[in-house]
Amino acid sequence: METINWADFEKIEIRVGMITEAADFPKAKNPAYQLTIDFGPELGIKRSSAQITKLYNREELIGKQVVAVVNFPVKQIANFFSECLVLGVVGNDKEIVLLQPDKTVANGLRIG
Repeated sequence: METINWADFEKIEIRVGMITEAADFPKAKNPAYQLTIDFGPELGIKRSSAQITKLYNREELIGKQVVAVVNFPVKQIANFFSECLVLGVVGNDKEIVLLQPDKTVANGLRIG
């Protein structure tokens, strides 16, 4: 594992946002949802493709706060442009458990 220094870590913008929409993503190579996430007034709305279909259904995602990296370049996945990377724990069978605060916080707050 490569180590990083504090300056490297400070470059990563990890923020809390709330999922406002979740749609199926049939054109994705691996099963995924298209998420719309509200990161508050400073960052606004961003979209993400997330391979979280094994453990989550679309309905339960609405209103859920998640943790995401918001300063990656936009990545095109099929016909969709992903603007942030939702973070999760990768299990042995590649199922993803979302990272989220254990208490509700303001959307857009930075993880540090």
